[in-house]
Amino acid sequence: MLRSLMTAASGMKAQQMQVDTIANNIANVNTAGFKKSRLAFKSLLYQTYREPGATTGAGQQESTGLQVGSGTEVSSSQKIFAQGNLELTGGKLDLAIEGEGFFEVQTGSGERYLTRNGNFRLDSTGRIVTTEGYPLQPQITLSQDIVGFTISRDGTVTTYKSNDDLGTTAGQIQLLRVPNPSGLKAQGGNYFTVTQSSGTAQTVQPGQTGAGEIVQGSLERSNVETVNELVGLIVAQRNYEVNSRAIRVSDEMLQQVNQLIR
Repeated sequence: MLRSLMTAASGMKAQQMQVDTIANNIANVNTAGFKKSRLAFKSLLYQTYREPGATTGAGQQESTGLQVGSGTEVSSSQKIFAQGNLELTGGKLDLAIEGEGFFEVQTGSGERYLTRNGNFRLDSTGRIVTTEGYPLQPQITLSQDIVGFTISRDGTVTTYKSNDDLGTTAGQIQLLRVPNPSGLKAQGGNYFTVTQSSGTAQTVQPGQTGAGEIVQGSLERSNVETVNELVGLIVAQRNYEVNSRAIRVSDEMLQQVNQLIR
């Protein structure tokens, strides 16, 4: 009886983590560049009462044996890096990646972060930075005497000092690619760091070596599909209820045993 209690409890714990994951996805449905997470589950250990293929007392073989499982647990979480929809914003420093790749930024402590969020700003020195003030890598600085600038799909930043100016190249935005994006470690704030699982990051020019292109004046929206998440939420809730029902049934059976003893 205790086995069924613990088995059902493991199912409830797994579904609770599933609800937590879905809730985080829904909460970030409007976060630019956000990538949804998905959980994977695995069954726990099995107790073997009779081995499959074992010889029975009658000299025959067990065709299937007898094994009883002990529940489930969450084996891993995975970030889904599917392309999100591009939303036209008109902001000159709003940059979206159409395809694979990440922007690279540097924190104040010198750490290198990867991100798909292209909501950039200018700081007091004219550097292109994130909303937290992390400068884009390689650093690109726009002088204060320009009247405008453009960023092409290959990442070339061109500045103009007058309406008749043919333009001057101020820098080249590069992207990073990793062999296994799902192996990146999420740091919060839509930032990721490279791990052994993700593989070494490679700097590439937008539009080349499999990297996506940069779209100025747009932001990549979250790839969370609200309808699918709500359906998953309902399924997780029903699974949680069924596991709780199994606990109640096990408790009632134990109660019946206690009454027999009396």
